[in-house]
Amino acid sequence: MRLEDALFNWLQIKIVAEARTDDMAAEETRLFFEEILRDDHLLTDFTTSSDELRITISYELEGIRKTLMFDRELAEQLLTDINSNPKYNNE
Repeated sequence: MRLEDALFNWLQIKIVAEARTDDMAAEETRLFFEEILRDDHLLTDFTTSSDELRITISYELEGIRKTLMFDRELAEQLLTDINSNPKYNNE
């Protein structure tokens, strides 16, 4: 998996896991992608920040600090899709 794809997948599931704190599958998936980022891509210290239009992931690779930005709406699309599906919202 390409680094950019792994970061985007991690970001999407991180957004879901933070919004749906009782969703253990989302949390387990977030941890799975963190493992991929650490073990396969050797990233350390990855964090997010955001504004109205984008979400920025900051990370360290081989001692060098890097950033990657994603469109906020695209990053939040998985959460939007989950929340709009009645199958996942049996409250």
